[in-house]
Amino acid sequence: MTLYEHDVIVVGAGGAGLRAAIAANEEGADVALVTKLHPVRSHTGAAEGGINAALRDGDSWEDHAYDTMKGSDYLGDAPAVETLCQDSPEETIQLEHWGMAFSREDDGRVSQRPFGGLSFPRTTYAGAETGHHLLHTMYEQVVKRGIQVYDEQYVMDLAVTDHEDPEDRVCQGCIGYDIKTGQLNGFIANNGVVIATGGPGQMYAHTTNAVAQTGDGQAMAYRAGVPLQDMEFVQFHPTTLPSTGVLISEGVRGEGGILYNSNGERFMFEYGYANNDGELASRDVVARAEVTEVNEGRGYENDAVHLDMRHLGEERITDRLENIIHLATDFEGVDPLEEPMPVKPGQHYAMGGIETDENGETCIDGLYAAGECACVSVHGANRLGGNALPELIVFGARAGRHAASEDGADAQIETGSSARTETADVDVPTELGRVETGSEDAVADGGELHSGSPKEVVNRALERQQERVETLMETDGINHADVRSDLQETMTENVNVFRNEAGLKQALKDIRACRERYQEVGVSDPSRTFNTDLMHTIETRNLIDQAEVLTLGALARTEFRGAHWRQSHQERKDEEWLKHTMVAWNDGAPELYYTDVILEGESKEYEPKVRSY
Repeated sequence: MTLYEHDVIVVGAGGAGLRAAIAANEEGADVALVTKLHPVRSHTGAAEGGINAALRDGDSWEDHAYDTMKGSDYLGDAPAVETLCQDSPEETIQLEHWGMAFSREDDGRVSQRPFGGLSFPRTTYAGAETGHHLLHTMYEQVVKRGIQVYDEQYVMDLAVTDHEDPEDRVCQGCIGYDIKTGQLNGFIANNGVVIATGGPGQMYAHTTNAVAQTGDGQAMAYRAGVPLQDMEFVQFHPTTLPSTGVLISEGVRGEGGILYNSNGERFMFEYGYANNDGELASRDVVARAEVTEVNEGRGYENDAVHLDMRHLGEERITDRLENIIHLATDFEGVDPLEEPMPVKPGQHYAMGGIETDENGETCIDGLYAAGECACVSVHGANRLGGNALPELIVFGARAGRHAASEDGADAQIETGSSARTETADVDVPTELGRVETGSEDAVADGGELHSGSPKEVVNRALERQQERVETLMETDGINHADVRSDLQETMTENVNVFRNEAGLKQALKDIRACRERYQEVGVSDPSRTFNTDLMHTIETRNLIDQAEVLTLGALARTEFRGAHWRQSHQERKDEEWLKHTMVAWNDGAPELYYTDVILEGESKEYEPKVRSY
């Protein structure tokens, strides 16, 4: 066991983590990145489409904010939405100054293209590999600044004080498992910890997310006492490859790609799903249209529809979408220059996450979050394509800066239980939360946190995680993969694009069964070096926690809003449901409550309207 000490610890080194580390460094802090993947292997690299920023004459941050709020189905918080749209141009230009290879027009200007739900073509891109270029550009800055990177260190837990009220707690650091050696290490953060660990896509069987996307940061923050917000809102991207879940960029439709059903009909128009915007309606609209076409017998095999871009011409496709050619050819055996690609919706993005304010701060002092793991809330009930990458750089920068110095404007968004406006009451079919199995339980329950000096807090958390690892290693139990497979199966079957009460209740019962079976897991690999079985076993517990929160929120929200579709509730109910769903882990059980949505912006109030495209 080794202790490392820095001013700011950033957990995760994707887009949000890299930007947070750079910002903290710029404030003069001694900052370190602790990451289970090498930074340029982070899932941000899979982002294809682009970065929304109001850069050109005729566009404005106000228009971007309106599009974002409309896209969110009016569940976004105005201070967060406006912060994103105001800061994105400067952050995007900063990337260009750091050398990011944006695509350009013949006159030298950075290219921008249309994306779904946007009233102006403001999506700035680098071919169809924008996330890849963004990662490498920012990693160069990390190396240039000499920022410490603890590579292949899987963070298992946060070290947080044990005050009864989570809003009185302080995050003092975290515990990392060195994948290369099997050693546990403690990381002391003098100023703050920034969680930037990405989303929980691996709770679904068909996802665009990498295998590493298990939402570890969300689960750790949840068990430490931070509420998870609006987790029921899950984006299913309309265009993924059926055999693998690999993403086909919205850029294909932005350039003019067309969706067809098996009757050869351009169904977005033919069946009235989006009479104005067609394929460039928001993602929730297009995904539901595709599933409806398949369910009504107008789909292809593997529940797919066809995406055709042949009419764009080889030159344009090769210039702007070259990697799409390789993805379709390699994974589906289809040459998109010669024939349409099969596509289907796949789990893509979590709109919900760790509750934070505009500075990335949670209700626990010294604990921040940014990127997909966080919920500011910018995206509300549905994220617009091209708004994820600006979220990474805008709120990553703000979180890193604030963690380092606590300077900057005061937040308008309140966090923690003090923001509660209503207590929830929902009929659940089974017991939720921790399973009591006695003192030998190796599962962290979030209820045994430690007070004392930062070093003492981290050391005690280190001891607890060491005990947890040893118990898992010594248990001759079932393999976690069996539990994870069952979890993915019920989430894919019951908590997908279309949802109903019976399915959601069945999912909660199945998740409970997974939690009970998890008490019997053991790690069969006895090695201490590169023991990925151990790491994946711990990840599975994190997925169980998040699946339960997500499904509980989906059962409670009896309306149709954004990406959340309920069979018996086919309307948006603003009078009842214009509020955020919050779930807090109290004494080992999830507690559901609600907070208000903030629609009052800098100079206007966003009035909920009928959302059509």
